[in-house]
Amino acid sequence: MSTDAHGPKRLWRCACCEPVLAFSSAPSLARRNFLAGGIAALALGTTAAALGSPKVLAQPAPPAKTRIDVHHHYVPPFHADVMAVRRSGGRPPRWTPQMSLDDMDKSGIATAIVSLVQPGAWFADDVPLSRRLARECNDYGARMVTDHPGRFGLFAFIALPDADGSLKEIEHAFDTLKADGVSLFTSYDGKYLGDPSFEPVYAELNRRKAVVYVHPTTPQCCGNILPGIGPSTIEFVTDTSRAVTHILFSGVATKYPDIRWIFSHAGGTLPLLTARLEVLQNIKKDPRLPEGPLPVLRKFYYELAQGNTQAQIAALLKMAPLSQVLYGTDYPFRPGAEVNAGIAAFGFGADDIRSIEREAALKLIPRLRGA
Repeated sequence: MSTDAHGPKRLWRCACCEPVLAFSSAPSLARRNFLAGGIAALALGTTAAALGSPKVLAQPAPPAKTRIDVHHHYVPPFHADVMAVRRSGGRPPRWTPQMSLDDMDKSGIATAIVSLVQPGAWFADDVPLSRRLARECNDYGARMVTDHPGRFGLFAFIALPDADGSLKEIEHAFDTLKADGVSLFTSYDGKYLGDPSFEPVYAELNRRKAVVYVHPTTPQCCGNILPGIGPSTIEFVTDTSRAVTHILFSGVATKYPDIRWIFSHAGGTLPLLTARLEVLQNIKKDPRLPEGPLPVLRKFYYELAQGNTQAQIAALLKMAPLSQVLYGTDYPFRPGAEVNAGIAAFGFGADDIRSIEREAALKLIPRLRGA
């Protein structure tokens, strides 16, 4: 094919039969470079094709980090060392802040609010050790919040049987560490959360309108009932039901209405017991529950760690409105992928998922809105 002095002419065809065009006039340096570069690129492509090089596929984008995890454990090294000799289950799982961050990134979690693994930092036979360990663990958690802005929050540990120590730790946690709330366990030395000896602590938490996260622990009554079946399998979710029932019928829930309670594992077995609690109220006729226990139960918050099967979620939503349901993972005992799959399988709409995974937590802890 011929052209005039400035027109194009066909030089050759590449493997895909597309013409390559150049200029017939004496090429400039830029034109020579363009031609040389094009030929080199085509040669490289042809060579790669001949060698059978795989096509590079785009990697899926990581999930957007929007979720707020209210059930996420941390294990400071000194806490793990104490647990190794003082915990019935021995040393807790290996954990580092980076391990948490890695799973959070995989699971689309913006912020995890950390709390200690059971039994926390309470040893009835050594109150000085308990106080020192609680302070060290809370300070460690606060450093995580500072060192990783927006990624962590803190539910500070307090030990209810030690009222004086708890009141001092509440002051330190909220006024100095700026904690997001406190964490409790369902029972301490056989005493459940409605025990009257705990009321001085509740009065202060109520005054501060504190968020109180409650995690189950091995109950004194029932640590080894079934051979080969540990307490976390059955007793943890049952102990949550015991604790909530005691809060209701001791009057704690109504006497201290500004405490904002969060209970683990979709309320444990509690959603299955509401009819029995109504029967109990019909017998007791507790004047503090004039409309029965259900209106009070509907004001509590419940998170979905290890409580995210379709049956568990359905039962919970019969007891509590969706506005009271929160996202939780139970890391490092469970990955975030587990609760993500459970929420997705239930068939929630987009607004409901956003409420569970983020918005409900922001109502409790508004400072996280920027996370």
